[in-house]
Amino acid sequence: MGIFSILALPLLLLGISGIIYIYQSVRWLLSKSAVQNKVVVITDAISGLGKECSRVFHAGGARLVLCGRTWEKLEALYDALISVTDPSTTYAPKLILLDITDISCIRDVAKEILNCYGCVDILINNASMKVKGAVQSISLELDKKIMDANYFGPITLTKAILPNMISRRTGQIVLINSIQGKIGIPFRAAYSASKHAAVGFFDCLRAEMEEFDISVSTVSPTFICSYHRPPAPGNWEASIWKFFFRKVSYGVHPVEVAEEVLATVSRRKQEVLMANPIPRAAVYIRTFFPELFFAIVASGIREKLKTEEEN
Repeated sequence: MGIFSILALPLLLLGISGIIYIYQSVRWLLSKSAVQNKVVVITDAISGLGKECSRVFHAGGARLVLCGRTWEKLEALYDALISVTDPSTTYAPKLILLDITDISCIRDVAKEILNCYGCVDILINNASMKVKGAVQSISLELDKKIMDANYFGPITLTKAILPNMISRRTGQIVLINSIQGKIGIPFRAAYSASKHAAVGFFDCLRAEMEEFDISVSTVSPTFICSYHRPPAPGNWEASIWKFFFRKVSYGVHPVEVAEEVLATVSRRKQEVLMANPIPRAAVYIRTFFPELFFAIVASGIREKLKTEEEN
């Protein structure tokens, strides 16, 4: 009886782990089958997240159209994808040069994209630009550039592709956004404003496209962990306020986001917030207890100014 009691917990944990593994495997296979033979457009495919999205959709048998600003990097991504997959079960990606901040050229590029396969089944708006600084230190020109990259660029491309989806009465549009489209973080005013604008646009688009059976999804991670940089001793980034939003511990890896994008497409989920408990709590606090949220943010600003004065 004693030995059975000792072994019961490990066996139970092993059984639960096995069930979780089988569930995840089945979910992965179903997600892959959902994109097989689909025409998938990925913007900024040469970024860290873009590469991972390209990898998972390519492995799923999608017909990829990869967009990016640098031809050499697109070719390098192409070589990396075809070198690790079976050519009998996957399609060679199409490559398109696209600078999402060049609004005047996006409609012409959209025609190139449509000419690849004659249609687009899934559009993944991944391109984004970040900036950090006090409001008074960021020029209006840079504000406009951020809005072009994070708002006007994606909606211009979406509007150019949309008539094709509407005529076929099918399609999926995915916006990879940010938690900063839900809450504003100091010293990221332009970035946060652009992300709020994008969420508003795609929320409206979702309702308008329902009659055409076109799904619109937003995936909002906290911070994408492309590197790990511990805060320096005494830096305000190690403060309690920064703990509320910190990148390293509560960010997500590009692989996680790419797999979630695949699952979102497969299950046609409308909105996904990829956040651990603390940043997720921040969103709810901002919604239901705004005064508390503003107080926490203000305390962080005061601490930053105090740290700068001491240094």
